[in-house]
Amino acid sequence: MPSDIEIAQAAKLHRISAVAREKLDISEEHLEPYGHYKAKVSLKYLDSLKGRRDGKLVLVTAISPTPAGEGKTTTTVGLGDALNGIGKKAVICLREPSLGPVFGMKGGAAGGGHAQVVPMEDINLHFTGDFGAIQLANNLLAALIDNHISHGNELGIDVRRITWKRVLDMNDRALRDITIALGGSANGYPRQDGFDIVVASEVMAIFCLATSLDDLKNRLGNIVVGYTRDQKPVKARDLQANGAMTVLLKDALSPNLVQTLENNPAFIHGGPFANIAHGCNSVIATQSALKLADYVVTEAGFGADLGAEKFLDIKCRKTGLRPNAAVIVATMRALKYHGGVDVKEVSKENLVALEKGLVNLQRHVENVTKVYGIPCVVSINKFTFDTEAEIRLVTEKMKTLGVDVVLANHWAEGGKGAADLAKKVVELCDKPSKPTFVYEDNDPLWEKISKIARKVYRAAEVTADAKVRAQIKKLQDDGYGQYPVCVAKTQYSFSTDASLRAAPENHVINVREVRLAAGAEFVVMICGDIMTMPGLPKVPSAAKIDLVDGKVVGLF
Repeated sequence: MPSDIEIAQAAKLHRISAVAREKLDISEEHLEPYGHYKAKVSLKYLDSLKGRRDGKLVLVTAISPTPAGEGKTTTTVGLGDALNGIGKKAVICLREPSLGPVFGMKGGAAGGGHAQVVPMEDINLHFTGDFGAIQLANNLLAALIDNHISHGNELGIDVRRITWKRVLDMNDRALRDITIALGGSANGYPRQDGFDIVVASEVMAIFCLATSLDDLKNRLGNIVVGYTRDQKPVKARDLQANGAMTVLLKDALSPNLVQTLENNPAFIHGGPFANIAHGCNSVIATQSALKLADYVVTEAGFGADLGAEKFLDIKCRKTGLRPNAAVIVATMRALKYHGGVDVKEVSKENLVALEKGLVNLQRHVENVTKVYGIPCVVSINKFTFDTEAEIRLVTEKMKTLGVDVVLANHWAEGGKGAADLAKKVVELCDKPSKPTFVYEDNDPLWEKISKIARKVYRAAEVTADAKVRAQIKKLQDDGYGQYPVCVAKTQYSFSTDASLRAAPENHVINVREVRLAAGAEFVVMICGDIMTMPGLPKVPSAAKIDLVDGKVVGLF
């Protein structure tokens, strides 16, 4: 079987202008091409669509991720192709891959097998430069802060209370905690600082939540970069930074249009992680797709406890978007891993381990249907070594929850391999759906994190030291209590302990750190030992990526 990249490189791509015209009725004058196979769609054109009715919105989520793999992005692509294949007008909306995981643990992140978005190498690497623009806008603000202090500090910024960090779209643990401005007075005032990865930055979150250039500029201006000596907030607009930041981001804000292997349209725009940020593609891309198609398939990062919760409680709450149906992705391999099987043994039939691991899927199904109130279907990515007994066990267990299980083979067959899933999704979208939030807007911040922990993670309690509790109280008192909470924690478990598989309960969620994201309009609560600047593994994916005879190899 050829590799993902070999399949992508052998694809017969259509010019993106033809895909836009034939599938979405977008004429070439509204495109800003980046070569023949990728383009940005102009914001002015997209703004003209606001009077159109919306299509149906389908959220693809998954069980807690494992080394055995689940295939959420692959399912999103396969489902989009399948919907088009059964005669529906469908568009998919994905996040842009970060170079951190591309060169770190995951390799490429554009789907897999015969369910991919292309041009695969471009999407996984620099694409249209959006992340570079976000990185530059973020770091311009950082430079302006230190420059302001160096030239007299008219705003009275307390150098001990600067909260704004620089960012880099790469896993680099050495940059987590650093000292800057060494070398004498000409280089500024030395202070402790650090880097986050681009996809954890507030600018990325703002970029993905902004609905227009004006909204983007206003949100950037609201960023709180630090505090004065009497603890008054200093904002980016106080430094006159948000105008120049908007200029750096003005082209990037137009959503990127590419295609699947079956030449169906795909918006890929923005890319916050779901374990350390809110994990959804841009609002502009999703809202535009809903005006252009009858069905829009989007994903939220990692499991339904992280990406799906933030999709509802942050993205949908802020924009009025409401999903009509959800797909929860799993594999037999991953479920057996949650049941305690070593990753090297997950391809073997093991009904005892499968039943133990099924509690993870069950928990996610209960969250989606009962906590979030969204009708759902379980999609099992099929492998050749899945047995009839395993399939029967999963189907029967899900039946007790009133949820159907559909086997999908889009990895091997493309859209036709997900035709049954597409038909089930259409059926679900025709049913009434009343999505609900985990907490209310007027709940205090502490109550919001407590409700997420109790309802979604099934934790016994939330803890925090006195300093963190004081920070949360101050944010509440300063008027930020109406903001949603964005939890940063490990993606591998419902708990904050990545080693706890399946569905742990009655555990403790400890809030280690709190960060205000006033421009994005949420409060980040960092739990457990999760890092906002990841490190590379012992053998990074970068070691396998190469250019051979003019072709990229090793990107999966």
